[in-house]
Amino acid sequence: MPEWLVLTLAMLAACAVVVVVTVVRHRTASDDEDITETPDVIEYMTMWIGVVYAIVLGLAIAGVWEARSAAQDHVQAEAVALHEISERVRVYPPEVRDRIRDDVNAYVGHVVTTEWKAMADHGRVTERGTELLDRVRADVTDYEPRTDFEAQAYQPLVDQVTAADQARSARAESTGATMPGVVWFGLIAGGVVTVGMVFALQIRRTARELVLAGMFSALIAFLLFLIWDFDAPYSRGVAASTGPFLSLFPGVQG
Repeated sequence: MPEWLVLTLAMLAACAVVVVVTVVRHRTASDDEDITETPDVIEYMTMWIGVVYAIVLGLAIAGVWEARSAAQDHVQAEAVALHEISERVRVYPPEVRDRIRDDVNAYVGHVVTTEWKAMADHGRVTERGTELLDRVRADVTDYEPRTDFEAQAYQPLVDQVTAADQARSARAESTGATMPGVVWFGLIAGGVVTVGMVFALQIRRTARELVLAGMFSALIAFLLFLIWDFDAPYSRGVAASTGPFLSLFPGVQG
């Protein structure tokens, strides 16, 4: 099911629940119940519950967005390090240079196709990707420089291999969801309580109040969906992309 459809259904469901509960509540209200008066303490509690929940939502959105940005930074760092390896080996003999570049391209091609799909579907990197990166490392570290010029390029190449490996490890660690289950429980429970306090304000069945209550519940549903969408940095709608790899290695097909 497309994510936009999930979002639409969630917002419509939130609105429908508010409208249905309001209508049922008014039909079952006793004749002597005064729906025009709301105790001051309930208004005060509703205000503070809304404020606290808004702060929690804001922190949750900031947290998952920061995790998503960090995931994209890992991809960028890895792509740049691999690109530097491909460029710096130009001082090596043609057979060594071409072998290293071919292995780098093979690794990048695997990442943007097979491994990226594995990250999205299973939340992990592949063993084949590790093997291909190890091959690049072996190509770089096992070569013995023959000239001073090659010797000067050797250590920077080794450093770039290390940088690529560190970025890959960071990418592997950030493939899963970033929000713990207990936080999701708090967000959902807080949303239910916040929307539920709307009914404590004795809202009537006027079109204006029903529309405002529906929009309020739909907004909470949207924000929860937004957190869920950002929660998996490599697999959902607003996810980290393979763009850095494809822009630095245009010959590789994603």
